Amino acid sequence: MTQHAIFYFDVGSPTSYLAHRALPKIAEETGAQVVWKPVLLGGIFQATGNATPMDLPAKAKWMIDDLQLWAHKRGTRLEHNPYFPINTLTLQRGAAAYEGSDLFASYVETVFSAMWEFPKNLADPAILEATLVEAGFDAVDFKERVSSPAVKEKLRRNTEEAVQAGAFGCPTIMVGDRMFFGQDRLDFVRETLSEH
Repeated sequence: MTQHAIFYFDVGSPTSYLAHRALPKIAEETGAQVVWKPVLLGGIFQATGNATPMDLPAKAKWMIDDLQLWAHKRGTRLEHNPYFPINTLTLQRGAAAYEGSDLFASYVETVFSAMWEFPKNLADPAILEATLVEAGFDAVDFKERVSSPAVKEKLRRNTEEAVQAGAFGCPTIMVGDRMFFGQDRLDFVRETLSEH
C-alpha cells in the first residue's frame, strides 16, 4: 500500500514554500504520495492562539536569516517578499478551488513562485490577476471560483481538518498519525515514509 504524506500549506508561508520545493523529491525517493491540502494559516493561528513570527522583531530577523540558510543548503531560490506577511485568503481559496483538478499544480507553482522567487504583492488584486493571466489562467473564471460558497467551505473544512490533526502553523505534514511541523523536519518525514 502506498504511503501518504498530507501536506497542509499556505502559500504565504515561506517555510511552506521550502517544503513545497523539497517534498516531490522525497515522494520520489520513498515511493510515497503527497496529498496537498491548502489551508488558511490565519485561521489556524486564530484557532490555536498562535501568531506569525513577524509579530516579534527578533524572531522575524532570525527567521529570515534561517530561511536563507535552508534555501542555500537545498539549492532553492528564496527572495524575501517585502510585502510579507500578506492576507492569503483569496490565494488559498484559489488553491482550494483548483484542488483535485489539472490546474492545481500550475496554480500552486505560479503563486509560490510569485511570493518567494520573484516577489510580488499578491495582496493587490491587479497584480494577482496579471500574475495569473501571464501563467495562462482565466481571470474571470478565477474570480468566480474564489467567490463560490462551495470553495469557501472547502478551505474552511481543510483548515479545520488541519487543526483537528494537531496543526498550529504551516507547513504541517501528517504521515499516518505522526505530525511534523516546519520545513526543517523533512528528514524525519523521509525516514517515516521509508519505514513502510
